Amino acid sequence: MTPPGLAAALGKAREMSVGADSFGFVSERWGREQVLGLAPDASSSKAAAGVAKPAKWGGAGCDEQAVWGECQGSGSSVYRACVDLSEPAFRCSCPSRKFPCKHALGLLLLWSDGVVPAGAQPGWADEWLTQRQEKSQKVQERREAARAENAVSGTAKEGLTKKDPKTAERRERRVDDGIDDLDRWLCDQIAHGLAQAEHAPYALWDDAARRLVDAQAGALAGQIKSLAAIPRHQGGGAGWPERLLEEYALLRLLTRAYQRRAELPEPLQETVRARVGFTMSQEEVLSGPTTRDRWYVTGIRDTEQDRLITRRVWLRGLRAGRPALVLSFAAPGRALDASLLVGTALDADLAFYPGAQPLRALIGTRHAAPAPAAPPGSTVGDFLREYARALALDPWLDRWPAVLENVRLSRDRHLVDEHGDALPLDATDPWRLLAASGGGPMTIAGEWSPRGLRALSAWHDEEGVFFL
Repeated sequence: MTPPGLAAALGKAREMSVGADSFGFVSERWGREQVLGLAPDASSSKAAAGVAKPAKWGGAGCDEQAVWGECQGSGSSVYRACVDLSEPAFRCSCPSRKFPCKHALGLLLLWSDGVVPAGAQPGWADEWLTQRQEKSQKVQERREAARAENAVSGTAKEGLTKKDPKTAERRERRVDDGIDDLDRWLCDQIAHGLAQAEHAPYALWDDAARRLVDAQAGALAGQIKSLAAIPRHQGGGAGWPERLLEEYALLRLLTRAYQRRAELPEPLQETVRARVGFTMSQEEVLSGPTTRDRWYVTGIRDTEQDRLITRRVWLRGLRAGRPALVLSFAAPGRALDASLLVGTALDADLAFYPGAQPLRALIGTRHAAPAPAAPPGSTVGDFLREYARALALDPWLDRWPAVLENVRLSRDRHLVDEHGDALPLDATDPWRLLAASGGGPMTIAGEWSPRGLRALSAWHDEEGVFFL
């Protein structure tokens, strides 16, 4: 069911559109903010607005699967752009290295405004879309084949060990040595006192991280490098020693857990190995069990470290209420996964990475295109109980998705629910949140960490979804 606020907004777009009543999928069009949320950077958003003018486009059309058109470029250049709405995926004949380019974004803006008429796909668009469907079918067939192979040969992990046991053994030894070295380093930091960290060079952490990279414990190396910012954040701050000590303690807990991993339950062993840096291929994960639900996209956040952009997409099942995290990675300027749109729900199978508290997942079979939906919310108390249960299973959880319903913004930067329970905000612009809510209650979705809640999206019964 389309939420009331979004239905009203889409109804206005339908009234203003040309020939919009001739097709029924207009209710699934994305809002303008959703389209601009696909832009790789701010300059692309600005450029897209410049080409989102009907006069610049010829042969534009759309159907339930795609939107397409030809944009007049500089001089005699004409660029053909097409967007597969089911992913979404983008194609444009322009030479831009940005993805999606301004032409694809501009075309989507016109479609969002309801000024792209329905029509039959031209040959060049049909050819590209058909190729995508065939490629998707082949990928699905390979996944099914991998599942069948694993069912015969045992688990994927056992299969890998049988293929090259000597390589796996060498890796284990190197990681063991790296963990032992890290354990000694952590003890040295405490023995020397935390005061030295405030003026210590970055080499203190970089050298330790480099040794972990050499030991093939890459996940731990990234954590160590990030510690250098704690004493320097906003001039240190009064609480930095406590936070640094907390991070050291969690790392020591992880090193001790890895050293005694044979004593742990198997799900916790998987969590510890993943935290250290042992990875599973996507094929292995997708060949395992899956969970089907209508997954609501609660928020998206991009972060950059070591010239690698990580996109975190938070999901929550509308039926079972299970949270999930979908990650994608790209170098700056390269395309990230843009197939999940905040404010929509996707009927799909998710395959979760194994662990004591499975959270990260991959999308398997998609049973339907994303459709607008209302977010599932909870009280502050219910959220904290859920988070406590997750933390008991995985004490190294540093983020957890939250969807809070009927909360208001207080003067001291807290979100307060109808019971008077509150959560602090972290790095969230309160004025934008206040403008979106008008001082009234809203449903707020975000990313919770020990430093507070970073709001990522909001939902208002009358206005629909907001991006924060």
